[in-house]
Amino acid sequence: MKKGLISLLAILMAVCLLASCGPTPETPATESPANADASPAAPESGEPAPESAAPADTSPAASGETLTADQIKVGFVYIGVPGDEGFTYAHDQGRKMLEQELGVQTMVAENVPDNADCAKAIRNLIDQGCNVIFSTSFGFMEFTHDVAKEYPNVKFLHCSGYITDTNMSAYFGRMYQARYLSGIVAGMKTESNKIGYVAAMPIPEVVRGADAFALGVKSVNPNATIEVVWTNTWYDPAIEKSAANELLNKGCDIIAQHQDTTAPQLAAQEKGKWAIGYNSSTADAAPKAYLTAPIWHWGIYYVDQVKKIMDGTWTSSNYWGSINDGIVSLDKLSDLCAPGTQEAVDAALTKIESGELYIFEGPLKDNTGAERLAAGAKLTDEEMLKLDWFVDNIIGTVPH
Repeated sequence: MKKGLISLLAILMAVCLLASCGPTPETPATESPANADASPAAPESGEPAPESAAPADTSPAASGETLTADQIKVGFVYIGVPGDEGFTYAHDQGRKMLEQELGVQTMVAENVPDNADCAKAIRNLIDQGCNVIFSTSFGFMEFTHDVAKEYPNVKFLHCSGYITDTNMSAYFGRMYQARYLSGIVAGMKTESNKIGYVAAMPIPEVVRGADAFALGVKSVNPNATIEVVWTNTWYDPAIEKSAANELLNKGCDIIAQHQDTTAPQLAAQEKGKWAIGYNSSTADAAPKAYLTAPIWHWGIYYVDQVKKIMDGTWTSSNYWGSINDGIVSLDKLSDLCAPGTQEAVDAALTKIESGELYIFEGPLKDNTGAERLAAGAKLTDEEMLKLDWFVDNIIGTVPH
């Protein structure tokens, strides 16, 4: 009996030993550091957590911690497609520069509307391992911030907005400086002294750009006026072309734009007039009309920020880069520009770079005749970011 009991105990111990030492389920592979926190923070405001399970941790480096290129995966959220030759194209050129210079992997979500689908697109990129997100349209701001609160270990950078958080930055460039220079080009070229401006959305970014353009025109041609037509779209070739034709039919001989397609430039070319582009160099799209364009160079910022993430030195910030940084510039002038234009542009650029020319400096009146800035006064950055009025040589109103 004793011998049988001993045998039974031996068998039981062997079974327990086998159970404790047997194979365990495989752990999913991850590109992130082993010591990072894999769980997203609970969403605020009592909202339910995302339906999808939290992805394997893909956190960028904590402060002072470094990462290699293969530990970084960068997601880009686009409102359009790179083939638009406009805003999305300019961002995609920056994405390519990021890949080439740092060797990091990138992913893209295209044609994302500025509604709740934006949050879904961001979560999808995170589920696929992205630990850095660039969301590239103003309307993505709130959705980006919502997702940023759910994933504190992912870095979020939002273009053209103002919300920042511990793990979320905002970024943009002082495009109004390049727009001022393009205004000089238009002011020296116009023969009718009527210039049209096809504008997207009535937000401060667009108002600020139109005002700076108009001030550039005025600096060389105080007799010219700029008429603004709103489309309430960022990307709609048909609507943009219709708006441009409306302005051309009113006698405008130059069309400028704050839109994402080349449709306004094509409209100008078809009428034998001239055009100022936007976002990227599009001389090939309308070669008989194209004068120049204020253009973006996003790659400078993208490379800088991802380098800092890899170095462990990244911190949240609100970046508003200037023409001195190279993030914005004026495209080379075409042969269609008026004689002496290059010299006038170069002189103004030198003054902008040195700080001698501030652009939004008084005296300034709006187009109702009210004084907005006394002589010598300057708009602050905060005031420029809230700008909602047109300078006195603009025909049009800003909807509120």
